[in-house]
Amino acid sequence: MAASEALVPIDVPPSSGGAPLPHVFADEHRLLIAYIVNTPDPSFDGTNPRSISPTTAGQSIAILTADPYRVFQFGPPNDEAIRGHRLYELGLQPYSAFEVLNSSWIASQEKANRVHSSHTPELFSGYRHFILTFHDSTLEFIARSFSVSLHQGAVLPALMAAVASP
Repeated sequence: MAASEALVPIDVPPSSGGAPLPHVFADEHRLLIAYIVNTPDPSFDGTNPRSISPTTAGQSIAILTADPYRVFQFGPPNDEAIRGHRLYELGLQPYSAFEVLNSSWIASQEKANRVHSSHTPELFSGYRHFILTFHDSTLEFIARSFSVSLHQGAVLPALMAAVASP
């Protein structure tokens, strides 16, 4: 019998609770996730929040890069519907990042690949399942590892610059 899934928090820069504006770039080998980092403004009193866009400059940006990665999914649930996610009962929380140990998603990827004539279960060894929850979305991906870099600027130009870098 397979071990039960479990969530372990991972150390990544915390996303902005208001508008992290996560952006994703993926090709067949590389996955990049850019988002605005939570940087509290001591002068903000909770009134008159400012609106920002993907091109608003002066933001602290985190870019996570998985190269290679196996698969990703990006979309619901948001912070208000996170209780509906299958991993919620294991401790999944909004505005957080986790690794899913004993991932059933990795197991299902391996099972689906068994029809390939060159399949071996070892092709999937070393892969890890990560999940990041944002204000309006959730991102999950399977990769062996990922790196994190921090940038100043606007989220979209920062991501495009990272995409253009080898």
